[in-house]
Amino acid sequence: MKKVNLIAELCQNHYGDISIVEEMIHAAKEHGADYVKIQSMRSNDLNYRERFEKGLIEGGYTKCKKRPFNQEFQRLKNLDLNPDDHFKFLELCKKYKIKPMTTIFTRNRINLVKKMNLEYLKISSFDCSSHAMIKDILSNVKSKMIVSTGGAYDREIIKTAKILKEYKRKFTLLHCISIYPTIPEVASLFRIKFLKKFSKSVGFSDHSNPDIYSYDLSAISKILGATWIERHFTILKKNATKDGVVSVNPSQLKELRKVLDLPNSQILNSIKKKYKKNEYLKILGSFDRELTNEEMLNRDYYQGRFISKSKTNKIVYNWDDSVKLKHINQV
Repeated sequence: MKKVNLIAELCQNHYGDISIVEEMIHAAKEHGADYVKIQSMRSNDLNYRERFEKGLIEGGYTKCKKRPFNQEFQRLKNLDLNPDDHFKFLELCKKYKIKPMTTIFTRNRINLVKKMNLEYLKISSFDCSSHAMIKDILSNVKSKMIVSTGGAYDREIIKTAKILKEYKRKFTLLHCISIYPTIPEVASLFRIKFLKKFSKSVGFSDHSNPDIYSYDLSAISKILGATWIERHFTILKKNATKDGVVSVNPSQLKELRKVLDLPNSQILNSIKKKYKKNEYLKILGSFDRELTNEEMLNRDYYQGRFISKSKTNKIVYNWDDSVKLKHINQV
């Protein structure tokens, strides 16, 4: 039985405090994680977009999310990890004997992650279609790639896999639903089988509420062939951060590790006792799927949320292939 790699995603549950990061790394290691991950985003790279200041509701339906720039900037400003923090993070992972990982959100941090010399580098769901950035990374960084696919169209996933293969890079595709929190009815876990068409290595980024659904979606994804599981992780109270509702605490991480180490037959028996057949089939979903309205709204907001600047101060989007990396200001 192949062991499942368990990623503890620190996300924004650290308040930008490296001492809390250290506590989280230690707790992640002690409770069963194989990798611990930070997010290499930066508040100064947040992109002002007029239409998200007020949002748009028509006929009782949300057409555009309301996420005012100043409010989001102030929130993120308190969560920034500077370059020195990134290398301190690497030292702490070495100290506690757990493997480090990060997610890159902008092309201006490619040189930073190159210097980090990571075994694996993560691409977020909303950059699965940022093929210009992906090519820049593959040309400059030697890390194996983990690409999340939530909020991406099939054609974008297929093209990303093709690019990764052209560069002869080892990679993993993660299924996820870009709804926070995700409920089982929309999990569409059978999509793991779809991703296996393009990569032998597949996984699941679980955004369900662990206080309600425990390890269920992660466990089912393992049955379907996932060998990577990612969960947001916190050592704080669940209501202390924006990501708390989708985060596991240390005891929940430990329980998840125990479950993922069980044989599939034992996991399946436990799941079948908890869910009726029609409920289980709904969780599995189908090989093909369309993005839900909520996913489309999140895709609309998160794609282009962060930008880089060229040396002439031009905005550079992650998908913009007209600007070469050498012309982008690096952080």
